[in-house]
Amino acid sequence: MPPLDLSGRSTSFFEFWPLWLVYIPVVLQWAVLAVRYRSLSLPLIANPAVPLSGMVGVAKSAVFDAAGASARQWILPWHVHEVSNETAESQAARVLEALTAAGLELPIVGKPNFGCRGVGVKLLRDKVALRDYIASFPSGGSIVFQRLSEWDAEAGIFYVRYPGDRAGVITSLTLKYTPYVVGDGTSTLAELVAKDPRAGQLRHLYSARHAANWDSVIPAGEPFRLIFAASHSRGAVFRDAAHLINTKLSQSFDKIFDDIPEFHYGRLDVKFRDVDSLSEGRDFAIIEINGASSESIHIWDRNAGLGGALKTLLQQYQTLFKLGQANRALGHRAPGLGALIKAWRFESSLVKQYPAND
Repeated sequence: MPPLDLSGRSTSFFEFWPLWLVYIPVVLQWAVLAVRYRSLSLPLIANPAVPLSGMVGVAKSAVFDAAGASARQWILPWHVHEVSNETAESQAARVLEALTAAGLELPIVGKPNFGCRGVGVKLLRDKVALRDYIASFPSGGSIVFQRLSEWDAEAGIFYVRYPGDRAGVITSLTLKYTPYVVGDGTSTLAELVAKDPRAGQLRHLYSARHAANWDSVIPAGEPFRLIFAASHSRGAVFRDAAHLINTKLSQSFDKIFDDIPEFHYGRLDVKFRDVDSLSEGRDFAIIEINGASSESIHIWDRNAGLGGALKTLLQQYQTLFKLGQANRALGHRAPGLGALIKAWRFESSLVKQYPAND
């Protein structure tokens, strides 16, 4: 990753507004487009490959399952475990057997199969952590265990491809930095965070997560990672990297989505070796493919303006309606809003019961 420049302002003025406030214009536009296209739920068939286009209440593994053998070569291997009423000990034993059979091993990444914005994601280093993680999940929940990438660098890449087109368009590429502080041998973690230009403004995101170490002195020269999942709502730092988008990268994505039929719109979160290889469309691995509710996350760059961010969001949802219209013409039928509300309630009920993030 390029060095993270923390000079200048640390956040945009709207970066941590409540999401409902940022999305008010999107809701108003949705109502207008619903009249124009004669459907309130047309975006829910933008991606016929997955239920509700991946808007909400849809398993993260659904897109992976829709991928063919060629596309799966780019996805970090995964295993899905359905949480049951069995003891966590017995479930962990079964998971370990399944992981071994799939060629996976500890440490491994665990994340809820239903959810968003990095909630409940943890790095599980040993059998005890695996058992405790399963124990913290509600019965009826679902967990994706995924191979830990060999690369730390991460990016969010937004891709759109209309039905029938031979090529798509990468509309956004954003680098995702996981913040950390470095110990000096005298300051506590709380003091180190307070002195950091950006983390100091987000102490409320870190204090509860690191309560056990909050008042501990961090040894000199020792880095302390503040988050594991590179989610904006968890405190990750995003930097717009649209300059890395080129023909080679676009062609690599076209090949991937040639093998994921009827998936036209979404953000891929990828791990990669370095920015040069990423820009050339090689040496990267997909850790997640987000559907209709995903964002072009460059809008959370500190230098993004509110007008530009809103324009991006409005364009995204207009695209969803256009894709829905194209798929309706191909014979797909939009579900009612009742299905969306039911899925939202299902996911919301699970999210409230997930374990805290690392």
